Amino acid sequence: MKRGELYRVYKATSHDPKNYRVFVIVSRQVLIDSKFSTVICAPIYSSYDGLSTQVSVGVEEGIKHESSIHCDELISIPKSALSHFIGSLPFQKIEELNEALKVALELS
Repeated sequence: MKRGELYRVYKATSHDPKNYRVFVIVSRQVLIDSKFSTVICAPIYSSYDGLSTQVSVGVEEGIKHESSIHCDELISIPKSALSHFIGSLPFQKIEELNEALKVALELS
């Protein structure tokens, strides 16, 4: 399990109308490798509004259609729920993700 990997998660939240949603791991690798049972993830939606807190992803990353990572909606997910591997973000997309997270969290 690594930062930037995408996983299909079934019923990650009770208010999500979909049976499953794809999430990308955004936690730092030290936390992922630790004994902690959860990691921080960002959801992927089929909508893209062009916000600075969104990163476009698509077929190249293993998604069925053009979508976007929404960094304003971070969620802690049990590692055990991340069992349906979809793909990994390439280096350029991880850089874009880092910038979107900085904006979402107001980090310099």
